[in-house]
Amino acid sequence: MAEASSHPAPLAGGFCFGEGPRWFEGLLWFSDMLGEAVHSVTLNGSMTTVALPGHTPSGLGFASDGSLLIASAEDRRLLRYDGEAVTTVADLRDRVPAALGDMVVDDAGRCYVGSQAYTGGVIVRIDPDGGIHTVAADLDFPNGMVITPDGATLIVAESIGRRLSAFTIGGDGALSDRRVFADGLDGPPDGITLDAAGGVWTSMTLAHQFERITEGGEVTDRIDVGDRAAIACTLGGPARRTLFLLSSTDAYPKRLIGTRDSRLDTVTVAIPGAGRP
Repeated sequence: MAEASSHPAPLAGGFCFGEGPRWFEGLLWFSDMLGEAVHSVTLNGSMTTVALPGHTPSGLGFASDGSLLIASAEDRRLLRYDGEAVTTVADLRDRVPAALGDMVVDDAGRCYVGSQAYTGGVIVRIDPDGGIHTVAADLDFPNGMVITPDGATLIVAESIGRRLSAFTIGGDGALSDRRVFADGLDGPPDGITLDAAGGVWTSMTLAHQFERITEGGEVTDRIDVGDRAAIACTLGGPARRTLFLLSSTDAYPKRLIGTRDSRLDTVTVAIPGAGRP
């Protein structure tokens, strides 16, 4: 296991509960769920904040025009931030069984958003024309999602199921042919990211580590974060070889209200990121 080099290096801290990291146009973006904000961080650790009072941002993505798309967990809305104002793209309160979680946006601008029921979780797709479609059901707490470089496969972390599941993406954006990518994982997977060799880096929240897993379930690399909860990760930076790691002092966000002990670290890896996000 020689994929990741050295130990995680701290990049930024001082926020409540980091989730949904995304690399976009030279910045690492991530949600601060209970801090009601989205932060962006440069590679030298300089952080800028977009305040989102009244919202609990989770999954992030970017529209074709570069505007930021935000899954707001508790009010179950898809939001858009255009650099000046926050507007509602879709109200999903009547379409999903639980709070929203992670999100991935495909090349056509379609947003796949998970609703995190412990059983009976769903993925909904919001199209650029405003159409809303349930594209997957009966998931055990759908969490992180990625789309392969060819746009043909979506992989989702099912936290309660301790598995990664894969779907074929149809030309119309429908999901089909559900299958297991990896199961029997060491911990509940949360945020995930894909590399160019088809490996999935995932956070193992209760196992206090990040792991790289290949199809079938082989763990090729582990990054230990001590007594911290591993929350989410993504690949970005120069050549997409920087693995950004979000961790916290607890895996359960509501226990952390009012704290500022979450952290963003980095590790350099040999295999670059691929696909979306």
